[in-house]
Amino acid sequence: MKKTLIIPILLVFISCSGKYESKEEKNNNDILLKNYRPESIYNILQEDIQKPASPIIDMHSHPYATNIQELDRWVKTMDKLGIEKTILLTYNTGAPFDSLVNVYGKYPDKFDLWCGFDYTDYEQEGWVDRAIKELERCKAMGAKGVGELGDKGLGLFYSMPSPAYGLHVNDSRIQPLLRRCGELNMPINIHVAEPYWMYLPADNTNDGLMNGLKWKIDTEKEGIILHQELINTLEEAVKENPGTTFIACHFANCSYDLSILGSLLDNYSNLYTDISARFAETSPIPRYMKKFYSQYQDRILYGTDMGLDEDMYKTTFRILESHDEHFYDFERFDYHWPLHGFGLDSPILSKVYYENAKGLIN
Repeated sequence: MKKTLIIPILLVFISCSGKYESKEEKNNNDILLKNYRPESIYNILQEDIQKPASPIIDMHSHPYATNIQELDRWVKTMDKLGIEKTILLTYNTGAPFDSLVNVYGKYPDKFDLWCGFDYTDYEQEGWVDRAIKELERCKAMGAKGVGELGDKGLGLFYSMPSPAYGLHVNDSRIQPLLRRCGELNMPINIHVAEPYWMYLPADNTNDGLMNGLKWKIDTEKEGIILHQELINTLEEAVKENPGTTFIACHFANCSYDLSILGSLLDNYSNLYTDISARFAETSPIPRYMKKFYSQYQDRILYGTDMGLDEDMYKTTFRILESHDEHFYDFERFDYHWPLHGFGLDSPILSKVYYENAKGLIN
């Protein structure tokens, strides 16, 4: 008798369990991750940082101003926020570089322009001598450094007018050019690899999925070298050219494991790193980042690489300086995790914002 009573009760419970799903749950089961825009409801302290803790040299930007009016507004924003100078990584050589020198020459104290490498006919004999001559010509035109060079696995390709697929920064053919940069006191800014989320499967285990999918690396592409191999090319170039200063931008794309970058910084005094465009990748781990900044405070350079508007700069100040927790910025970042401030101390901020860069560009 007891068994016949228990079975119907269980069946009733199971059949009714669906009633506990709310109407909103049913309607929102098809929310797409790309449309997900969470808003923090935590009622916690927020710091309103209108200006940075020290003057700034932005070591990683690009010629974003498309006309004189935009350029004038950019300079006003820089003055308002205490940004003393911005380094423009132009990628360019030849006439395009010269034209940028003319445009930004309106504000010679505000902008330093860095040129690229000319890879034209890089597979032919005598290329490196021609590339060195163009480097020297750009130097005479006002180039203060080189960059941003870029290699995401298929070879160096950022510099204009032509890419150099198959040529990596540790290739013997390019070493005389790297050495000449050191002789000319021209630091090299180089982008190797991509953040590690871009190498992982774009599935439900990838916590950086939206950005990881947008910038996904085709790891099966013929001829491609992957993350650690690219870090190795950087290390070999730095090791073989101790008289040349290298800046591994974007934390060398090692945000997921900064011990990789830390080891390089420990071993090579001619290597620096910039923090540009990796604020979202690092702000989920604020305590770890504060320790990293403290340990390598003499080798880290502030950079943005995210445009020229005032709110963009203030977002970077908030992440570096504030103790704010659990906030979002979907206008600038595609990830869906909350951001956190590092609360860096003033002496560290002064080095990252200004002093380290000042020692490199003078």
